[in-house]
Amino acid sequence: MQTATTKLPSHPLTGSSSSTPKRSRKGPIFWVIFGLIGILLLLGGIKVLQIYTMVSVGGKMVPPPTTVTSAIVKEADWQPTLSAIGSVSPVQGATMSAEIPGTVAAIDFQSGQPVKKGDLLLKLDASSEIAQLRSAQADAELAKSDVDRARDLASRKVISKAELDAAESKYAQKKAMVDNMQAVIDKKEIHAPFDGVAGIRSVNPGQMVAAGDPLVTLQTLDHVFVDFSLPQKDLSKVAAGLPVRVTTDAVASREFKGALSAINPSVDPATRSVKLQATLDNKDHALRAGMFGKVEVLLPEKNSVLYIPATSVAYAPYGDSVYVIEKKHDEKTKKDEQVLRQQFIRLGETRGDFVAVAEGLKAGQEVVSTGAFKLRNGMNVLIDNKLAPKAQLNPTPSDT
Repeated sequence: MQTATTKLPSHPLTGSSSSTPKRSRKGPIFWVIFGLIGILLLLGGIKVLQIYTMVSVGGKMVPPPTTVTSAIVKEADWQPTLSAIGSVSPVQGATMSAEIPGTVAAIDFQSGQPVKKGDLLLKLDASSEIAQLRSAQADAELAKSDVDRARDLASRKVISKAELDAAESKYAQKKAMVDNMQAVIDKKEIHAPFDGVAGIRSVNPGQMVAAGDPLVTLQTLDHVFVDFSLPQKDLSKVAAGLPVRVTTDAVASREFKGALSAINPSVDPATRSVKLQATLDNKDHALRAGMFGKVEVLLPEKNSVLYIPATSVAYAPYGDSVYVIEKKHDEKTKKDEQVLRQQFIRLGETRGDFVAVAEGLKAGQEVVSTGAFKLRNGMNVLIDNKLAPKAQLNPTPSDT
Protein backbone atom coordinates (compact mmCIF):
# COMPACT_ATOMS: atom_id res chain seq x y z
CA MET A 1 0.00 0.00 0.00
CA GLN A 2 1.57 3.24 -1.03
CA THR A 3 1.43 6.37 1.03
CA ALA A 4 0.67 9.55 -0.78
CA THR A 5 3.16 12.36 -0.32
CA THR A 6 2.63 16.01 -0.87
CA LYS A 7 5.39 17.74 -2.79
CA LEU A 8 5.97 21.33 -1.98
CA PRO A 9 6.43 23.71 -4.80
CA SER A 10 9.96 24.46 -5.76
CA HIS A 11 11.53 27.90 -5.52
CA PRO A 12 11.58 29.46 -8.90
CA LEU A 13 15.36 30.05 -8.77
CA THR A 14 16.86 27.35 -6.62
CA GLY A 15 14.27 24.63 -7.17
CA SER A 16 14.15 23.82 -3.43
CA SER A 17 11.39 24.38 -0.93
CA SER A 18 11.13 27.75 0.86
CA SER A 19 11.21 26.32 4.44
CA THR A 20 14.71 24.86 4.28
CA PRO A 21 16.72 28.10 3.76
CA LYS A 22 14.97 29.77 6.73
CA ARG A 23 16.28 27.14 9.12
CA SER A 24 19.81 27.36 7.65
CA ARG A 25 20.08 31.20 8.26
CA LYS A 26 18.91 31.18 11.89
CA GLY A 27 21.45 28.64 13.03
CA PRO A 28 24.76 30.45 12.19
CA ILE A 29 23.50 33.84 13.50
CA PHE A 30 22.62 32.30 16.85
CA TRP A 31 26.07 30.78 17.25
CA VAL A 32 27.79 34.03 16.25
CA ILE A 33 25.86 35.98 18.88
CA PHE A 34 26.48 33.28 21.47
CA GLY A 35 30.23 33.40 20.66
CA LEU A 36 30.41 37.18 21.01
CA ILE A 37 28.66 37.06 24.36
CA GLY A 38 31.08 34.39 25.50
CA ILE A 39 34.08 36.49 24.44
CA LEU A 40 32.72 39.53 26.27
CA LEU A 41 32.13 37.48 29.42
CA LEU A 42 35.64 36.08 29.17
CA LEU A 43 37.20 39.54 28.78
CA GLY A 44 35.09 40.88 31.64
CA GLY A 45 36.15 38.01 33.84
CA ILE A 46 39.81 38.59 33.02
CA LYS A 47 39.51 42.30 33.85
CA VAL A 48 37.68 41.58 37.11
CA LEU A 49 40.39 39.09 38.02
CA GLN A 50 43.09 41.67 37.26
CA ILE A 51 41.38 44.34 39.40
CA TYR A 52 40.90 41.86 42.24
CA THR A 53 44.55 40.88 42.04
CA MET A 54 45.69 44.54 42.07
CA VAL A 55 43.46 45.37 45.05
CA SER A 56 44.65 42.37 47.02
CA VAL A 57 48.31 43.13 46.26
CA GLY A 58 47.82 46.83 47.08
CA GLY A 59 46.22 45.96 50.37
CA LYS A 60 49.23 43.92 51.33
CA MET A 61 51.75 46.66 50.34
CA VAL A 62 53.17 48.84 53.12
CA PRO A 63 54.16 52.42 52.08
CA PRO A 64 57.78 53.32 52.83
CA PRO A 65 58.46 55.72 55.71
CA THR A 66 58.30 59.44 54.87
CA THR A 67 61.57 61.32 55.40
CA VAL A 68 61.23 64.32 57.71
CA THR A 69 63.42 66.70 59.69
CA SER A 70 63.01 66.98 63.42
CA ALA A 71 63.69 69.31 66.35
CA ILE A 72 63.80 68.84 70.11
CA VAL A 73 61.47 70.81 72.35
CA LYS A 74 63.84 73.00 74.39
CA GLU A 75 63.46 75.01 77.56
CA ALA A 76 65.09 78.41 78.14
CA ASP A 77 64.71 81.69 79.98
CA TRP A 78 63.40 84.32 77.61
CA GLN A 79 63.71 87.91 78.78
CA PRO A 80 60.53 89.84 77.98
CA THR A 81 60.99 92.71 75.56
CA LEU A 82 59.07 95.71 74.28
CA SER A 83 59.53 96.24 70.55
CA ALA A 84 59.21 99.38 68.45
CA ILE A 85 60.60 101.03 65.33
CA GLY A 86 63.05 103.85 66.05
CA SER A 87 65.01 106.48 64.20
CA VAL A 88 68.70 107.29 64.70
CA SER A 89 69.78 110.85 65.45
CA PRO A 90 73.19 112.28 66.45
CA VAL A 91 73.99 113.21 70.03
CA GLN A 92 75.23 116.53 68.63
CA GLY A 93 74.28 117.73 65.18
CA ALA A 94 74.01 121.08 63.44
CA THR A 95 73.65 122.58 60.01
CA MET A 96 76.23 125.31 59.65
CA SER A 97 74.98 128.42 57.89
CA ALA A 98 76.13 131.97 57.23
CA GLU A 99 74.95 134.69 59.62
CA ILE A 100 75.64 137.44 57.09
CA PRO A 101 75.72 137.40 53.27
CA GLY A 102 78.97 137.16 51.40
CA THR A 103 81.06 135.36 48.82
CA VAL A 104 82.76 132.09 49.65
CA ALA A 105 86.50 132.79 49.66
CA ALA A 106 87.91 129.47 50.91
CA ILE A 107 86.77 126.03 52.10
CA ASP A 108 89.10 124.46 54.65
CA PHE A 109 87.51 121.04 55.22
CA GLN A 110 86.98 117.80 53.33
CA SER A 111 83.47 116.40 52.99
CA GLY A 112 82.93 113.38 55.21
CA GLN A 113 86.10 113.92 57.26
CA PRO A 114 86.28 114.43 61.04
CA VAL A 115 86.97 117.91 62.37
CA LYS A 116 87.88 119.24 65.80
CA LYS A 117 86.16 121.94 67.80
CA GLY A 118 87.38 125.37 66.65
CA ASP A 119 88.67 124.20 63.24
CA LEU A 120 88.05 126.65 60.41
CA LEU A 121 85.49 125.20 58.03
CA LEU A 122 84.72 127.99 55.60
CA LYS A 123 85.68 131.62 55.04
CA LEU A 124 83.69 134.36 53.31
CA ASP A 125 85.33 137.28 51.58
CA ALA A 126 85.99 139.97 54.20
CA SER A 127 88.37 142.30 52.33
CA SER A 128 85.98 145.28 52.60
CA GLU A 129 85.41 144.74 56.31
CA ILE A 130 89.15 144.39 56.94
CA ALA A 131 89.75 147.78 55.28
CA GLN A 132 87.00 149.35 57.37
CA LEU A 133 88.55 147.76 60.46
CA ARG A 134 91.89 149.39 59.76
CA SER A 135 90.20 152.77 59.39
CA ALA A 136 88.32 152.24 62.65
CA GLN A 137 91.51 151.19 64.42
CA ALA A 138 93.26 154.38 63.23
CA ASP A 139 90.38 156.50 64.52
CA ALA A 140 90.47 154.60 67.80
CA GLU A 141 94.22 155.18 68.19
CA LEU A 142 93.74 158.87 67.57
CA ALA A 143 90.92 159.00 70.09
CA LYS A 144 93.15 157.13 72.56
CA SER A 145 95.84 159.77 72.16
CA ASP A 146 93.26 162.52 72.67
CA VAL A 147 92.10 160.86 75.87
CA ASP A 148 95.65 160.58 77.19
CA ARG A 149 96.28 164.29 76.52
CA ALA A 150 92.95 165.25 78.01
CA ARG A 151 93.71 163.31 81.15
CA ASP A 152 97.10 165.04 81.45
CA LEU A 153 95.55 168.47 80.97
CA ALA A 154 92.74 167.70 83.32
CA SER A 155 95.21 166.66 86.01
CA ARG A 156 96.80 170.09 85.67
CA LYS A 157 93.42 171.82 85.72
CA VAL A 158 93.93 173.10 82.17
CA ILE A 159 90.66 171.69 80.81
CA SER A 160 87.37 171.02 82.47
CA LYS A 161 85.96 167.71 83.55
CA ALA A 162 83.36 167.94 80.76
CA GLU A 163 86.04 168.12 78.07
CA LEU A 164 87.75 165.04 79.56
CA ASP A 165 84.45 163.15 79.56
CA ALA A 166 83.85 164.10 75.92
CA ALA A 167 87.29 162.79 74.93
CA GLU A 168 86.75 159.52 76.79
CA SER A 169 83.30 159.08 75.24
CA LYS A 170 84.72 159.62 71.75
CA TYR A 171 87.40 157.03 72.42
CA ALA A 172 84.79 154.52 73.64
CA GLN A 173 82.77 155.05 70.44
CA LYS A 174 85.82 154.52 68.22
CA LYS A 175 86.75 151.41 70.18
CA ALA A 176 83.20 150.05 69.79
CA MET A 177 83.41 150.57 66.04
CA VAL A 178 86.62 148.53 66.00
CA ASP A 179 84.92 145.74 67.97
CA ASN A 180 81.91 145.84 65.67
CA MET A 181 84.03 145.53 62.52
CA GLN A 182 86.02 142.71 64.15
CA ALA A 183 82.77 140.89 64.95
CA VAL A 184 81.64 141.20 61.33
CA ILE A 185 84.97 139.76 60.15
CA ASP A 186 84.71 136.94 62.69
CA LYS A 187 81.25 136.05 61.36
CA LYS A 188 82.77 135.69 57.91
CA GLU A 189 84.71 132.68 59.25
CA ILE A 190 82.71 129.52 60.06
CA HIS A 191 84.34 127.38 62.77
CA ALA A 192 83.34 123.95 64.08
CA PRO A 193 81.40 124.38 67.35
CA PHE A 194 82.19 120.79 68.46
CA ASP A 195 84.06 117.66 67.42
CA GLY A 196 82.27 115.78 64.68
CA VAL A 197 82.15 114.60 61.10
CA ALA A 198 81.62 117.16 58.37
CA GLY A 199 78.95 116.40 55.80
CA ILE A 200 78.99 117.08 52.09
CA ARG A 201 79.47 120.80 51.45
CA SER A 202 76.58 122.69 49.89
CA VAL A 203 78.62 125.57 48.41
CA ASN A 204 81.72 126.13 46.29
CA PRO A 205 84.42 128.82 46.32
CA GLY A 206 83.27 132.01 44.63
CA GLN A 207 79.59 131.30 45.31
CA MET A 208 77.44 134.07 46.76
CA VAL A 209 75.49 133.01 49.85
CA ALA A 210 72.73 134.79 51.71
CA ALA A 211 72.22 134.92 55.45
CA GLY A 212 70.84 131.58 56.65
CA ASP A 213 71.90 129.55 53.60
CA PRO A 214 73.07 126.04 54.66
CA LEU A 215 76.78 125.48 54.14
CA VAL A 216 77.60 122.07 55.65
CA THR A 217 76.27 119.69 58.30
CA LEU A 218 78.31 118.64 61.33
CA GLN A 219 77.44 115.61 63.44
CA THR A 220 78.97 113.75 66.36
CA LEU A 221 78.58 110.03 65.74
CA ASP A 222 80.65 108.40 68.51
CA HIS A 223 77.35 108.14 70.38
CA VAL A 224 73.91 108.29 68.80
CA PHE A 225 70.35 108.58 69.99
CA VAL A 226 67.53 106.26 68.94
CA ASP A 227 64.11 107.88 69.24
CA PHE A 228 61.03 105.64 69.40
CA SER A 229 57.55 105.44 70.93
CA LEU A 230 55.67 102.88 73.04
CA PRO A 231 51.97 102.62 73.91
CA GLN A 232 50.93 104.23 77.16
CA LYS A 233 50.06 100.80 78.62
CA ASP A 234 53.79 99.94 78.61
CA LEU A 235 54.84 103.12 80.39
CA SER A 236 54.81 101.48 83.82
CA LYS A 237 57.20 98.77 82.61
CA VAL A 238 60.05 101.03 81.48
CA ALA A 239 62.57 103.10 83.39
CA ALA A 240 65.73 104.98 82.54
CA GLY A 241 68.77 102.70 82.44
CA LEU A 242 67.06 99.58 81.03
CA PRO A 243 69.20 97.82 78.40
CA VAL A 244 68.24 98.38 74.78
CA ARG A 245 69.32 96.59 71.63
CA VAL A 246 68.87 97.82 68.09
CA THR A 247 69.06 95.99 64.76
CA THR A 248 68.84 97.56 61.33
CA ASP A 249 68.77 96.29 57.76
CA ALA A 250 71.62 98.67 56.92
CA VAL A 251 74.00 96.65 59.14
CA ALA A 252 72.27 93.28 59.08
CA SER A 253 75.01 91.30 60.80
CA ARG A 254 75.24 93.42 63.97
CA GLU A 255 73.28 94.12 67.10
CA PHE A 256 73.85 97.49 68.72
CA LYS A 257 73.51 97.75 72.49
CA GLY A 258 72.79 100.73 74.69
CA ALA A 259 70.55 101.96 77.47
CA LEU A 260 67.30 103.84 77.81
CA SER A 261 68.36 107.42 78.56
CA ALA A 262 65.19 109.53 78.52
CA ILE A 263 61.41 109.17 78.80
CA ASN A 264 59.18 112.00 77.68
CA PRO A 265 57.14 113.35 80.63
CA SER A 266 53.95 113.66 78.56
CA VAL A 267 51.86 111.26 76.46
CA ASP A 268 50.88 112.20 72.93
CA PRO A 269 47.10 112.82 73.11
CA ALA A 270 46.63 111.88 69.44
CA THR A 271 48.32 108.45 69.53
CA ARG A 272 48.31 107.76 73.30
CA SER A 273 51.96 106.84 73.07
CA VAL A 274 55.02 108.10 74.92
CA LYS A 275 58.33 109.05 73.31
CA LEU A 276 61.53 107.48 74.55
CA GLN A 277 65.21 107.91 73.74
CA ALA A 278 68.06 105.43 74.00
CA THR A 279 71.79 106.15 73.74
CA LEU A 280 74.03 103.74 71.83
CA ASP A 281 77.80 103.46 71.43
CA ASN A 282 78.81 103.99 67.82
CA LYS A 283 82.61 104.21 67.78
CA ASP A 284 82.94 102.94 64.22
CA HIS A 285 80.15 105.24 62.96
CA ALA A 286 78.18 102.28 61.57
CA LEU A 287 74.93 104.00 62.50
CA ARG A 288 74.11 107.25 60.73
CA ALA A 289 71.53 109.89 61.41
CA GLY A 290 68.18 109.16 59.78
CA MET A 291 68.51 105.37 59.81
CA PHE A 292 65.60 103.37 61.18
CA GLY A 293 65.81 100.10 63.04
CA LYS A 294 64.00 97.68 65.30
CA VAL A 295 64.33 98.65 68.96
CA GLU A 296 63.91 96.15 71.80
CA VAL A 297 63.77 97.27 75.42
CA LEU A 298 64.81 94.37 77.69
CA LEU A 299 62.66 94.17 80.80
CA PRO A 300 64.28 93.02 84.06
CA GLU A 301 62.22 89.85 84.71
CA LYS A 302 62.77 86.54 82.86
CA ASN A 303 60.26 83.83 81.89
CA SER A 304 60.99 80.10 81.51
CA VAL A 305 59.46 78.90 78.23
CA LEU A 306 59.40 75.85 75.97
CA TYR A 307 60.14 76.69 72.36
CA ILE A 308 60.25 74.99 68.96
CA PRO A 309 60.98 76.18 65.41
CA ALA A 310 58.05 78.11 63.98
CA THR A 311 58.15 75.84 60.91
CA SER A 312 57.06 72.91 63.09
CA VAL A 313 53.57 74.31 63.58
CA ALA A 314 50.67 73.36 61.33
CA TYR A 315 48.46 76.43 61.57
CA ALA A 316 44.72 75.88 61.15
CA PRO A 317 41.51 77.77 62.02
CA TYR A 318 40.39 75.00 64.38
CA GLY A 319 43.69 74.92 66.28
CA ASP A 320 47.45 74.86 65.83
CA SER A 321 49.20 71.50 66.06
CA VAL A 322 52.54 69.74 65.72
CA TYR A 323 53.50 66.16 64.93
CA VAL A 324 55.30 64.45 67.79
CA ILE A 325 57.66 61.64 66.78
CA GLU A 326 57.23 58.55 68.98
CA LYS A 327 58.75 55.07 68.93
CA LYS A 328 56.38 52.13 68.39
CA HIS A 329 57.21 48.41 68.36
CA ASP A 330 55.88 46.53 65.31
CA GLU A 331 54.80 42.98 66.23
CA LYS A 332 55.08 41.76 62.64
CA THR A 333 58.60 42.98 61.87
CA LYS A 334 59.75 42.89 65.51
CA LYS A 335 61.34 46.30 64.99
CA ASP A 336 60.91 49.72 66.56
CA GLU A 337 59.36 52.23 64.19
CA GLN A 338 59.01 56.00 64.40
CA VAL A 339 55.37 57.01 64.23
CA LEU A 340 53.71 60.44 64.17
CA ARG A 341 51.14 61.63 66.67
CA GLN A 342 49.31 64.88 66.04
CA GLN A 343 49.36 67.10 69.13
CA PHE A 344 47.35 70.31 69.44
CA ILE A 345 49.21 73.11 71.22
CA ARG A 346 48.76 76.67 72.44
CA LEU A 347 51.39 79.13 71.23
CA GLY A 348 53.09 82.02 73.01
CA GLU A 349 55.32 84.80 71.71
CA THR A 350 57.47 84.51 68.62
CA ARG A 351 61.17 85.29 68.77
CA GLY A 352 63.31 85.01 65.66
CA ASP A 353 62.76 81.61 64.00
CA PHE A 354 61.25 80.13 67.18
CA VAL A 355 57.87 80.20 68.83
CA ALA A 356 57.08 79.58 72.49
CA VAL A 357 54.69 76.76 73.41
CA ALA A 358 52.42 77.65 76.30
CA GLU A 359 50.61 74.30 76.45
CA GLY A 360 50.68 70.84 74.84
CA LEU A 361 54.35 69.79 74.82
CA LYS A 362 57.07 68.78 77.25
CA ALA A 363 60.79 69.50 77.19
CA GLY A 364 62.79 66.82 75.38
CA GLN A 365 60.04 65.68 73.02
CA GLU A 366 60.90 65.40 69.35
CA VAL A 367 58.67 67.07 66.78
CA VAL A 368 58.69 67.34 63.00
CA SER A 369 60.36 70.64 62.10
CA THR A 370 59.40 71.03 58.42
CA GLY A 371 56.67 69.87 56.07
CA ALA A 372 53.97 69.31 58.69
CA PHE A 373 51.22 70.13 56.17
CA LYS A 374 51.82 66.90 54.19
CA LEU A 375 51.74 64.52 57.16
CA ARG A 376 48.96 62.60 58.87
CA ASN A 377 48.40 60.99 62.21
CA GLY A 378 49.97 57.51 62.65
CA MET A 379 52.38 57.85 59.72
CA ASN A 380 55.75 56.05 59.77
CA VAL A 381 58.67 58.43 59.28
CA LEU A 382 62.41 58.40 58.83
CA ILE A 383 64.43 61.27 60.35
CA ASP A 384 67.12 62.95 58.25
CA ASN A 385 68.43 66.28 59.56
CA LYS A 386 71.28 66.72 57.09
CA LEU A 387 69.46 69.43 55.16
CA ALA A 388 67.36 70.76 58.02
CA PRO A 389 67.23 74.59 58.14
CA LYS A 390 69.00 76.14 61.12
CA ALA A 391 66.63 78.19 63.24
CA GLN A 392 68.05 81.23 65.06
CA LEU A 393 66.83 83.55 67.78
CA ASN A 394 68.21 86.55 65.88
CA PRO A 395 68.22 85.60 62.20
CA THR A 396 69.98 87.80 59.66
CA PRO A 397 68.67 86.79 56.22
CA SER A 398 71.09 87.43 53.39
CA ASP A 399 68.41 88.91 51.11
CA THR A 400 67.35 91.75 53.43
